[in-house]
Amino acid sequence: MSEQDRDSRHNERMARKKAVVDEKIATAQAERGVLLVNTGNGKGKSSAGFGLVARALGHGMKVGVVQFIKGRSDTGEEAFFRNQPGVSWHVMGEGFTWETQDRARDIAAARRGWDKAKELIRDPEIRMVLLDEINIALRYEYLDVAEVVDFLQAEKPPMTHVVLTGRNAGAELIEIADLVTEMTAVKHPFRAGIKAQPGVEF
Repeated sequence: MSEQDRDSRHNERMARKKAVVDEKIATAQAERGVLLVNTGNGKGKSSAGFGLVARALGHGMKVGVVQFIKGRSDTGEEAFFRNQPGVSWHVMGEGFTWETQDRARDIAAARRGWDKAKELIRDPEIRMVLLDEINIALRYEYLDVAEVVDFLQAEKPPMTHVVLTGRNAGAELIEIADLVTEMTAVKHPFRAGIKAQPGVEF
């Protein structure tokens, strides 16, 4: 096949694809806040959430962040976002569950985090709320998934986006979400004995 024939076939394929995409865009005219879930065993769930925070800030939106489970305050994302205008940042966890080894304490921390999350979601000035690692708190039943689902369905303002991260997202959350992404673990430096690196892991 000649280069001219390849170019011609490529142009025909792209024209067909454009027609399909244009038709989908034309039919997707609803505008509202969406519920996003980042889950799976692979790295990148929180990182993707913080990317959305940056994107929202770029559009002049105010953003709220509540970090469940995680207790450290030396992360790159906190150092960057905490002092950005328009960001309300709250580290509500006290460390990973294998570190605290205190279920009652973890439940209390999760409840405080959820109370703050509800406050931020209800705030009409805030257009995006990131609930980082809330899926872990739900998985260990530190929070009642039915309560979280009911609140999101009944009280999330129509134009507010809410992002929930953490592995093992429950079926109830996946059912009500508008966008669900599952990160797959293919390879990780920790398996090769490489410690967590600033700028990559935290």
